[in-house]
Amino acid sequence: MQIGDVKVRVTAVTMAVFLFFIVLIAVYILTTGEIYTLYWAVPAAAMLILIPMALNYMSQSQYASLVPMYEAEAKDTRIREINLNRLGEPVRIKGVVERVYFQFLNRPQYLVADRTGEISVKMFTTPTESVQNGDVVEVLGTVVKRYIMTGDAVINCVSIRKVR
Repeated sequence: MQIGDVKVRVTAVTMAVFLFFIVLIAVYILTTGEIYTLYWAVPAAAMLILIPMALNYMSQSQYASLVPMYEAEAKDTRIREINLNRLGEPVRIKGVVERVYFQFLNRPQYLVADRTGEISVKMFTTPTESVQNGDVVEVLGTVVKRYIMTGDAVINCVSIRKVR
């Protein structure tokens, strides 16, 4: 679904939960014949899909509004130069996607490598375009710790797009 410039996506897990409850409601109505249940069951089932869609739209539009700022401030960086001393700095890297994790949850993580090393890139919303293993990408983001208090440096991604 497209709302303005934002392509809203729903995860497979969200769809599975929605369909499970639709089937559960249908089985209940067919076995009991109690159609008055539909007054509350249909709006409740609709919320199971509408709330995740609204949250996805809000996060996508927020990230899209940050891209111009990151494009202006981010410095081109080699992966080997990224370390804990650069925490909070906006960076731009170019590299090849070696692995993709958690794409089915709309919270993808990528392992991006260039000739100097590799780094984990975490994104907390769906990217604007589909990125797969082997794609050459440009990443805009901020250097953060892998875990809140500890861990190695990773990139909190604002934008990841294919380079042609």
